[in-house]
Amino acid sequence: MRLRTLVIDAWSWLNYKPVMADPDRPANSAAFPELASSWVPAEDLRRLAAYKLLAAYDSNQAGQLAAVAGDDHGLDRRELGDPSKLIDTTLGYLLGAEQTIVVPEADQAEQDDPPAGAAHAADVQERLRAWADKELWPLRVQQAERCAVRCGDGVYTLAWEPAKQRVLLRTYDPGFYFPEWDDGEQDSAEYPSRVHFAWELAADPVRGLKARVRRVTYELGPIGAATQPGVTEDGRAIREQVVGADGDPVLTVGDIPDPVSGGVLRTYPWAPGRPSGTTCYLTDAEWLLEDLGAAHDLYALPPDKAVYRVRSDGQVLNRLDLMCDFIPVVHVPNTIPDGGEHWGKSSLGTVLQLLDELAATDTDSASASATTGTPIVSLAGARLPIDRSTGQPMPVRVEAGTVWQLNEGGRMDTLNTAPQLAELRQRTDHMLTRLAANTRLTTAGLGSLDPASVPSGYALQLALGPLDSLVGAMRLARAHKYQLLLRMVQRLHQAGQAWPAGESLPARLVWGAHTPTDRTTVLADVVSGYGAGVFSLETAVRLLQEAGYPIDDVAGEVERIQQRAFDQAARLADATGDNAAVREYLGLPEADSGVPPVPLIPM
Repeated sequence: MRLRTLVIDAWSWLNYKPVMADPDRPANSAAFPELASSWVPAEDLRRLAAYKLLAAYDSNQAGQLAAVAGDDHGLDRRELGDPSKLIDTTLGYLLGAEQTIVVPEADQAEQDDPPAGAAHAADVQERLRAWADKELWPLRVQQAERCAVRCGDGVYTLAWEPAKQRVLLRTYDPGFYFPEWDDGEQDSAEYPSRVHFAWELAADPVRGLKARVRRVTYELGPIGAATQPGVTEDGRAIREQVVGADGDPVLTVGDIPDPVSGGVLRTYPWAPGRPSGTTCYLTDAEWLLEDLGAAHDLYALPPDKAVYRVRSDGQVLNRLDLMCDFIPVVHVPNTIPDGGEHWGKSSLGTVLQLLDELAATDTDSASASATTGTPIVSLAGARLPIDRSTGQPMPVRVEAGTVWQLNEGGRMDTLNTAPQLAELRQRTDHMLTRLAANTRLTTAGLGSLDPASVPSGYALQLALGPLDSLVGAMRLARAHKYQLLLRMVQRLHQAGQAWPAGESLPARLVWGAHTPTDRTTVLADVVSGYGAGVFSLETAVRLLQEAGYPIDDVAGEVERIQQRAFDQAARLADATGDNAAVREYLGLPEADSGVPPVPLIPM
């Protein structure tokens, strides 16, 4: 590689690979045959090649990919699942024990004097959690996040399904995701105004289908006239404008013309009193590969060759107005992107060469183990058996029970490779320790730390410090993305008239604890803190929930605790008739003391 071709970008940590050395396009078409298609944009070639390389490491196929790229020893490479283990371990710490959708103030709705908006927050939280159950939220999150940890990027899409009357949540491989920015008008760190999903569909001779490209496009644009499904003269499905009796275009119900700009304004249910002139259009179409030439790429496919798909309710997906002013696509980076950058970085990125070294050492260890278990033997002055049919000495094999007769002065020597094998194993242990340090998963996080070597729990906590910072940074990179996704879920349900109109409430995804929690200590802190009036009962129950206690609903748990306390107080009053004892049990002040009550946890 010449110095003038040195490129530092989001995937330059792969430049040491020969197939990635070319900054313009991957060098080997045999390793990346799918990138030879004319429709793949040139600026996305390195990104797609990086995704394939990382997927090969995850599936123990890095050696096969190297062999295809010209490495004669690639097929001899031993891969024992270390990249996959790193991905799964990192994913487990990122997700924690569970993921919970929380709307602020929702757990205060059951109080005697709840704050304004608490009841609405509780209703939205319940709706979001019910939707998450139907859409298999934990499964979808794990799918997208594993892809983000491996490739550096994950993608969610949201779509209103009229038949089910709810929003569908789907995940996409980032290799299908192509955001498009206007030249010089928008920073790549900002949200794009146009997003494509594209992939090839193989030919199917049995069904008579040719090879084709499918592209799904979300695009923000000015609101136009109403459209409806139509058909061209040659039978292709399209959308056409709705016109009135006078021949003028008809607006969608609720839209109004803007006398200032001459455009069309629409008031969305989540923004009352704030009309908008922007909407999102969806296009889903296919093109035959034979109809695409060198001048056609993903961003410039010929519209006259497109075959548009039809939705389940009969709507032709040709600039279909989705009745929302945002693109229902959320890109999740694995790391906090650099300034002006859109893409995240794989958790394998900085240690990929270390994984190569580990695989090479495993390969050498396997060879050394073979010569140690079945050593190389040198014989001198031995009487070898003769093959009677040829009269030649028979091949010598080292097997259990084999006996050789040696002449006087004969000698047998063996090659001892046990010391080399021991050295290779020590090198493997050294590289695993370095791998734990460089990934910040730590030896304790990877499970290779001997518990007997940890002097105290505080020492273990210090050892897990890098892991804590790693998980904190990864969750910080995702915090806003999940808030955005949950806001979109609310608005799409409002656009489908399934949820009541109104301002969208901030909802967030709360991750579970990523390391084991000392429940006994947390419980003692909760009892003492709540008993001393340091924090509320709601906070106490939430702390217990985050520590791993089986509490599904904070508000419901608080209500049950309070109800049980009053029931026991009522039984105490019936049994004793002593109001002072009841006041003391409930933590209430004396009738004439003027002292505010001290909260107590009912026992």
